[in-house]
Amino acid sequence: MFILLVVRPGLENEVYEKLKDRPEVKEIYRLYGDYDIIIRLSVEGIKALDEFHDKVLRKLRGIEISETLIASSY
Repeated sequence: MFILLVVRPGLENEVYEKLKDRPEVKEIYRLYGDYDIIIRLSVEGIKALDEFHDKVLRKLRGIEISETLIASSY
């Protein structure tokens, strides 16, 4: 699954630094366009996703919008 983030200007590096070493975050990249950061996340189920969202993302200063994409293989 992937999470797209819109971050308040000037706080992108702070958000990146707080997320990059989390065990759930497998990859994290800067984006150009409507979103600022994309995270590839690995969690065990929706409950773990809810916990990551509520206990990690919502507590980070600077995140204005998040959009979660649950991907499926063909």
